[in-house]
Amino acid sequence: MLFSVDAFGGGFIVNSLLALWLFERFGLSVVTAGAIFFATGICAALSYFVAAGLVERFRLINTMVFTHLPSSAFLVLAAFAPTLSVAVMLLVLRSLLSQMDVPTRPSYVMAVVEPVERPAAASVTAVPRSLAASLSPALAGWMLAASPFGWPLVCAGTLKIAYDLALLRSFGSVRPPEEM
Repeated sequence: MLFSVDAFGGGFIVNSLLALWLFERFGLSVVTAGAIFFATGICAALSYFVAAGLVERFRLINTMVFTHLPSSAFLVLAAFAPTLSVAVMLLVLRSLLSQMDVPTRPSYVMAVVEPVERPAAASVTAVPRSLAASLSPALAGWMLAASPFGWPLVCAGTLKIAYDLALLRSFGSVRPPEEM
């Protein structure tokens, strides 16, 4: 269920809706949007490599939560950015941290379940995430139609922060056997 909250929050900020917000809020050109999404995509990809090193030092759950919390805060702050350059800086900072939970989440799930349960655990965690992520873009579109303010960013960041805190509270002390 917790992973679904994260996915639902993420659905508020799919790239197409984020681009729409940037167009409406700052008059961003398509070329500039492409360059921004290129940069944020590269940053997100690089963060996968950094996540592995952080896991060795801080453990899986801590890496997931303590990289995701500031990432979500950057997202909320981007909604209040007074200029395009500030918004882009916050979005780039977010992208440096936001995907570090992607490799660590399934690693954690696979580590805490018995080998025979791993295929079922993968399905039980992936399918609800996909379903949850499919619901929120419609709400984000409605929000953007009602106001050019970044309400979808605020909703996404707030939900993701709630997810991180609940994840830490619920599973922070549940360590995989190799972390003990």
